[in-house]
Formats: sequence, structure tokens, C-alpha cells
Amino acid sequence: MASLGERAAVFASLGAEGPVLADPRSAFLRPDDLGVLRGDGVFERFCVRSGRPRHLEEHLERMARSAEMVDLSIPPAAAWRDAVGLAAGAWAGPEEWEMRLVCTRGPEEGGPPTAYVLGQELAASVLRQRKEGVAVVTLERCLPSGAGEAAPWLLLGAKTLSYAPNMAARRWAESHGADDAIFVGTDGKIWEAETSAVVAAFGRRLVSPPPSVGILDSVSVKRLFAAAPAAGWEARREDLTVDDLFAADGVWLSSSLRFARVHTIDGKALVPAPAHGELAALAGAS
Repeated sequence: MASLGERAAVFASLGAEGPVLADPRSAFLRPDDLGVLRGDGVFERFCVRSGRPRHLEEHLERMARSAEMVDLSIPPAAAWRDAVGLAAGAWAGPEEWEMRLVCTRGPEEGGPPTAYVLGQELAASVLRQRKEGVAVVTLERCLPSGAGEAAPWLLLGAKTLSYAPNMAARRWAESHGADDAIFVGTDGKIWEAETSAVVAAFGRRLVSPPPSVGILDSVSVKRLFAAAPAAGWEARREDLTVDDLFAADGVWLSSSLRFARVHTIDGKALVPAPAHGELAALAGAS
């Protein structure tokens, strides 16, 4: 295990003979790899705790769906499991860390896909936002809800490497004093944040937008909503608006790495979320 900058890291490539550990600082991608040239590929990202990847099977299933949407042949699930196990066994950093599974279309002139596993120490910003919460801005998505069904080539709902608009949204948010951005459709419906799903509480009812809006099917939300009824919560996938978020008893950004309370939207402070501790614990255990 080596480091990338100040963060501990571990790296394993997937090949025909099985996964191989390598120095995460070493050169690996070809300059003409389509993942670099065009963002042509898919990925998944999740936490590992005490050597155990969280919800690995759900992430493998979603990665397979994303690959099907972009017509990309990726290694079988068993190969990914082997690589994940190898990387987890080589990790010597903090007890909780993050792992990415990445597969690109490979060299521009053709050839096998480029597939690898990258593990890294959680970023300081993730740990801070878990504890302190986040301020967000709302940004127009410039598409109506349900556009993915009418235009499947937009790949709405696929987790691809083409994250330039998402990262541009984050930079825009940060330049306006916020941590994150929530996308809103042209019909006023809430979509998702740039790397997280949106969850709102109304009394003991949890609501998150449905994937049919045109968003990624969140593994963390599915897990949270599956665990919620036993804890006395009603959980529903329904449309939300910005006005709904301001009227809610709590708003959160949920992903595999963080369950962060939203304390400010477009510069306006939200009411304190009394259920934050309960839901954060439920999200962490689900």
C-alpha cells in the first residue's frame, strides 16, 4: 500500500490471469484510453469498514446495469470480487475507507477494457460534512423529469465516468459559498445532488425522488428505506420541489460515503433537523 498525496491508497488491476496489486502512484492508463479521452466507462464507489465492503453486491449489480446502458462489456462479477478482496486484504490504513471499481472502454483503436480497483482514505471533506452538514445551491438541470425514457442516449441513471457537468456544478456551488448542488428539472422537480441522492423528512415520513425522474438508483437510499419501517419511519419515493425542501423537518444528501444534513439552501438556513442523529445512525447501520 502506498499513498496518493496525503491519502493512503491501494490499487489492483483486473487482467486475464486475475487481479494484480500495483503501486497506486505508478503509470497505468494508456494515453489513448477512452476513459481519459472521452470519459467512456462506468464506475462504482462505496465504503469499506473493518475489511468488509459495504453493499458490494448491490454496487456490482448497478455497475452491470450501467455497462449495459453504455454497451460496454465489463469483467464478470466474480473477477471484481476477487480484485476487491485482494485490495481489501492489502489495506493498512484507517478502519473505514473508500473503494472505486472502474472500467473504461480501453484503447481508442480497440482492445480489452481497462478495469481496476482503487482504494483510498476518506477525504477530509467527507468526514467534515458528515459531522457539520452542508450548504447547497439549487441548479437548473435544463431537462424535464422523465427525459431518460424519451432519450435513452442521454444515459440518465447510468453511473458513467462522464462527470464533467457534476464537477462543474460543485465548483459553481463552492464559488458561491456552498458545498454542493442539487439539480432541479425544468418542471420544478428535485433530481439529485452532484454525487448524492436527496432525502427529506416530514414528521416520521421519509421521501426521496424516484429514479424515473432521471437519476441514479441510489444504493444508500434503497438500504435506508428498507431499514426505515422497522425504526418507525414511513419511506416513499415521491416527487419533491424546492418548496418541499424548505418545508421539511430535515433534508439530507445520501451516498455510499456520507449521510450529510443540509443546513442551508440557496443561502437560506433550514430549520434544525431533530431526527438527524437517529437517521444518521440508521443510514450507517443499514
